Amino acid sequence: MTIALASDHAGFNLKKFLVRKLRDEGYEVLDLGPHQDKSVDYPEYAKMVAEQVGSGRVEKGVLVCGSGVGMSIAANKFSGVRCALVHDTYYAKLSRLHNDANIIALGGRVIAEEFAWEIVTVFLETPFSGGRHSGRIKKIREFEDEKG
Repeated sequence: MTIALASDHAGFNLKKFLVRKLRDEGYEVLDLGPHQDKSVDYPEYAKMVAEQVGSGRVEKGVLVCGSGVGMSIAANKFSGVRCALVHDTYYAKLSRLHNDANIIALGGRVIAEEFAWEIVTVFLETPFSGGRHSGRIKKIREFEDEKG
C-alpha cells in the first residue's frame, strides 16, 4: 500500500515521525513535504495529497497541521476524497468502517507521536464495512458529480 503524507510547519515534526514509522513497517511512502519546518500554507499541501488519493495514484493519505482542521477542510474540496479529522483510534476506526475515509487529518499540536502512530495504524488496518454504508458513500459521490 502506498500512503501519501504532507503537513504544514505546525505538523512537520509529527509528519516526519509518521513517515519514518510507516517506512519501518514496510509501507511505500510518498512524502509530499514540506521538507523543512519553515512557515508554509497548508492548503497547498492538502491539495497535493488529495490529488494523489482522489486520482487513485495512492491508496491512502495522512495530513498533519496544527489542529488537523484546516487540512481536512482543504482536502475535502477534491473529488474522490473522504478526509476525516481524527483525534483518537475510535474515530480512525469508524472513519474507515462507516465512511470509507481515504485520508485522515491529524493535529500536530494536539496529538502525541506514539498515539498518532496508533491512530494511523488503526486507520490503515481497518477495512470499509460496506453493506448499508456503501449506499451512503455512493450518495456522497453523487454530490460531487452534481457540484460539477
